[in-house]
Amino acid sequence: MTTENVPVSDNILDISQEVCPMSFILTKQAIGCINTGESLEVVCGSGDPVRNISIQLKEEGHTISNVKREGDTFRLTVTKG
Repeated sequence: MTTENVPVSDNILDISQEVCPMSFILTKQAIGCINTGESLEVVCGSGDPVRNISIQLKEEGHTISNVKREGDTFRLTVTKG
């Protein structure tokens, strides 16, 4: 699967229907498509996806500047480090 199968527009990645590890793989691909200092909004499911994506992105040097819960999904604003 590539990011072509997941809605990405205006630096928004919707992986709310994906499960780990695919959710992180798609997030990592999308982060790779933006420049350092740019932001990506990631829409993901609650539980493992939001927790694992947050931890892994921070470990790779990116910054999560905002986390917003919307029902069963979360919106993470990630700035590429």
